[in-house]
Amino acid sequence: MENEHNTPATSAVKDFFMEIGSIIGLYVSAGSLVALLYGLINYTFPDKLAYYADPYSGSIKFAIASLVVIFPIYLLLGYIIQKGFRTNPENRNSPIRKFLVYLTLFVASVIIIGDLVALINTFLGGEITTRFLLKALTVFVVAGLIFGYYLRDLKRPDGSLKNMKMFATLAGILVLASIVLGFSVMGSPMRQRALRFDADRVSDLQTIQWQVVNYWQSKGVLPKELSELEDTISGYMVPLDPRTDVAYVYKVLDKKKFELCATFEEPTQDLKGRGEYGRDVVYSDYGIIGGPEMENWKHDIGETCFERDIDEDLYPIRDKATSAIVPIKY
Repeated sequence: MENEHNTPATSAVKDFFMEIGSIIGLYVSAGSLVALLYGLINYTFPDKLAYYADPYSGSIKFAIASLVVIFPIYLLLGYIIQKGFRTNPENRNSPIRKFLVYLTLFVASVIIIGDLVALINTFLGGEITTRFLLKALTVFVVAGLIFGYYLRDLKRPDGSLKNMKMFATLAGILVLASIVLGFSVMGSPMRQRALRFDADRVSDLQTIQWQVVNYWQSKGVLPKELSELEDTISGYMVPLDPRTDVAYVYKVLDKKKFELCATFEEPTQDLKGRGEYGRDVVYSDYGIIGGPEMENWKHDIGETCFERDIDEDLYPIRDKATSAIVPIKY
């Protein structure tokens, strides 16, 4: 009597989910690899027409995380499936497998054709750039590798396991190289944590700066110390350094001039771009940080100070009695 745990129906269900899991792993891995390579290309060849540039965006991190987890699972499932064909060669011709393989071949061929059409169209328009060529090559290589593997698997079923090992080797080298390059761009997790602390410091300094300006507009003088900005009614408390809990440095330089200082762990990582209306701006991990009409929060490692001079025309003193804005006289 056949074991109830090894019936044909049970085996069919197992094979079904193995095939589905394998193909999902393939699509997720391919998409993550393309996203990772796109991120590396964007970092290496920044586009001045881009409105936002972030070399340490979540897309690169998520792509690496997906590849580290999903790609090995895909290879493992593929190996188990191919090894199972030696015991049950009839499974190779199962309807679900045939459907998924031909679907994958169709999708890969459509992507390759679309990639070539886009490449030729861009070339005819005179807009060919290194950035575009590398992205087109990325799609072509990834889709071509997948198409070649599954086409060869259909034509040479007798060498399926050997074909799988060759594909795993080539894909593994490409994925590993991409992950290494991704870490070279992003840095270690410790560096990412340091960048996040630096972003919080910039945010704190921006908040303190506008509290100082508001104090100036309300009282006509700069606060002597940051503690004067604290207000129990509004609930504002002067923030401290997010890692060390040390107070930020504040200095009054003149009647209308002050300085804010903080100690940073990493230098600002910039990508040049073109902002709205074609103005040059600087982008970083925390968005736009500089431009002709914007304050600049670029910094190096260690203590960096930002000097601010209040413009009376832009930030005039508010009259306490009438709440009207009046100019100050010295």
